[in-house]
Formats: sequence, C-alpha cells, structure tokens
Amino acid sequence: MMKKYVFTLLIAAAIGNIKTAQAQKAAYETMVDGVKVIVQPSGNDIVEIQTIIKGGVQNYKADKMGIESMAMNALTECGTVAHDKNAFKDILDKVSATVYGSTNKNYSVIRMNCIKSDFDVVWPLYAEAMTQPRFDAKEFTRIKQDAINNLKAEDSQPDAAIDKLANKVAFVNRDYAKEPEGTVDIITKLTPEETKAFYTSIFTKSRLVIVVVADLDQSVIEAKVKALLAGVKKGNPFEFKKSSFKVYKNSINVEQRDLATNYVEGVTSGPIPGNEDFDAFNVAMRIFANRHFLDVRTNNGLSYAPQAWFSVGQTSTARFSVSTTQPDKYIAVFDKLVDKVKTEGFKPEEVANMKITYLTGFYYKNETNSAQASSIASNEVLFDNWKRSLTLVDDVKKLTTEQVNNAFKTYINNIVWVYQGDPKKVNQVLYINGTLNKGENGVNH
Repeated sequence: MMKKYVFTLLIAAAIGNIKTAQAQKAAYETMVDGVKVIVQPSGNDIVEIQTIIKGGVQNYKADKMGIESMAMNALTECGTVAHDKNAFKDILDKVSATVYGSTNKNYSVIRMNCIKSDFDVVWPLYAEAMTQPRFDAKEFTRIKQDAINNLKAEDSQPDAAIDKLANKVAFVNRDYAKEPEGTVDIITKLTPEETKAFYTSIFTKSRLVIVVVADLDQSVIEAKVKALLAGVKKGNPFEFKKSSFKVYKNSINVEQRDLATNYVEGVTSGPIPGNEDFDAFNVAMRIFANRHFLDVRTNNGLSYAPQAWFSVGQTSTARFSVSTTQPDKYIAVFDKLVDKVKTEGFKPEEVANMKITYLTGFYYKNETNSAQASSIASNEVLFDNWKRSLTLVDDVKKLTTEQVNNAFKTYINNIVWVYQGDPKKVNQVLYINGTLNKGENGVNH
C-alpha cells in the first residue's frame, strides 16, 4: 500500500493542478524581495500556504542525511522564541489550524492551513516557526528519539527495507542514494545547535519558493511575505541539479534476510522532468503497471501485490517490485512481459483509455487547496515551470500510441535488481543474463 501511495503522490505532484479557468480566477506569480510567490485563487474560505526550500538530498552530505528532516520537524515541535511548543500548538488547536514542516528527496515544505477568518492568528505563528525557531534542547531530544524509533520500525517493514536497499545499490555515489530520514547512527549524533545552523544555511531567499492557494488580496500576500523575508539572507545562487539514470548492464544484489517470503525490486531509467518523453513515459508506466499486476498476480499467482511505478524527482526511475516465494518464476514472467511490450507495443485502445483515466484522476486528486499547492510546488521545483499545469491536459490528449510505445522502449532496458530473503531461492543468473528480448526458449536474441 505504501508504494501505491507514493506512486500516486509523485505522479499527482508531477503533473500539477488541473483546475479549469472557468472554476476560478487565473493563477499568477509575483516577486517579493527576490523570492517567487505563486498564487492560485481558490474560490473557497481555506488558506493553504507552502514555503518550499529547494534542494532536498543535494543540500547535505551522506554523513548528515536526516539533518534536514530533523530541522523541518523541529520548527514546530521545539517551539519558537515567542512561544514554547505547548503554547504554539494550543493557539493552533483553538482554531483547528495546522503548521508543520516536512522533507523529501527534492525539497522541503513548511506548510500552513487554516480558514480565512483565522489567517491573522495563524500567519504570525507560521512566520515565527520559520524565522525564529527555538530548537529547544529538551524537545529536540524528544523528537530525535521519535525519529530513531520510526527508523527502527521502518527497518522491520520489508517493503521499506527493500526500497532502501534498491536506493543504496542503484544510486551508489549519487545524491539519490541518501535517505531524507537518515539513519539511527546519524540521527543519534545530531545536536540542536548543529541542526539549527544547518537550517539557517538553507533557509535563504535563493532557495525559496512560496505557494499560496487562497482568496487573499495580492497586496495582503505581498505585505505578509515581505515582512517574513525581512531578516532572511539572500544566500548564494542556487541551482537545482537534475541527473539522468542509466543502467549499463543487468545486476542483482542479494541480501539474506529471515522473512516469510522474498522481496524483489528492480530499478531502471526514466525521463527526467522536462524531457519530451516525460508524459508519454508516464502513461506507458501506468499501462505497464496494469499488465504487470495482471500477469504476475492474476495469471500466475506469484505475488499478492506486484507493483510497477514511475518514481519522479531530481533523478527519475522506473521501478518494479514483488514479494514472492518463487523469484525465479517471477523474472521469467517479467522477461516475457517486457519483451512482448517491446515487440508488439501497447494497443491503441489501452493508450486511449489510460489517457482518460490519467486525466480524470488528476482532476479528482487536485480538488483540495493542499493538493493544488503541492502540485504547483512540484511543477515549479522539478520542471522549472509551475504553468505546466495549464497545458498538461492538452499535452496528454495529444499523445499518440507510437509516442507511448517509443518511450517505453527507450527507457526500459537493463535493470538493477535487489533481493532480500532466502538466497537459496533465487538463481542470480536468470536476473543477470538479460531481462530483455528473450524468446520462448529463454535464449537471448
């Protein structure tokens, strides 16, 4: 379930908000003291504001991964100069508002959500959290222990563990090998002083984007943001680095783990955001995910929840995963399925149906102010173009079956496989010898 959620979240974020012009006023952008502010009038009484800090895993070295996640958590969990944690939360609770920070591999988000009539109560707390965080030592110790407990619990979850192994192996010596939540060893050593210093170093105008989804006057927004930014440093020029991922030969990394079943995950290339194949590959992977599920579970009974998804970010990849007692039978089914798609392609009706499903889902998923803000933020950071949301519907409608098939053929090639479970149950040669272009007799063409 977790991967399905992540897949849905990433794709929804990648394509942006799809509210029609008839439903609400046009979105716009404005610059306030060197920071881009993107405003989407909402047509309702909810105020959603997201302050984005670009960079994600490129902001810290591997031996400090987890520090940005801890900083984002500390902004609201350790109180501010003016309000301790309890006073801060009490004010929010009284008006049923939320203020919190979170991070992912591409950027961090400090978010506020309230009803319009409470905006003047909540905004000062939001600004305080970002510009006057307390990093109280006692509270920091508490959230540090929570983070450590979460990491230990996650490590005991096979789905999370196989994902981390896949990242570690596939992205060795690259930024994307870093896990934003860090490790127990790293988190244990972090101090509130070090974490606060790190936060101060990345909370600069050069890294910020602010997204507002609300019916607020432009003059009000600009005045509030100007005051917020008054004490914020400009910072060095910042470039959000994207890097493509290519696998030059098949491989499998086997890790013994005492599990009830075996876990397999594969990672291969995908187009980076902004690439001309991006939308076509998005559609291709959704169709492939359906075929993969049908072949692996329904037709062959090899896994309860086989998955295939497009993981979008600074480095974008296609991924495949199963939990199975028969890993060798899985790779045979997978080989045959990929070969069939590459040889025969997807059918025109599959592409037509998926385009409709794809766009209908995006209309539905982007109904809330929060989802719209997240989509705008993602488009701006990943694509350097929040306005992409305005053209996406037409772009997807124009996709041809040939474009979708070509995108799949271009990117689904050699694969980095990882395996956790009983090493005796997997024949590594089947994974290494080539997962593509096999005939019925299993011989490479």
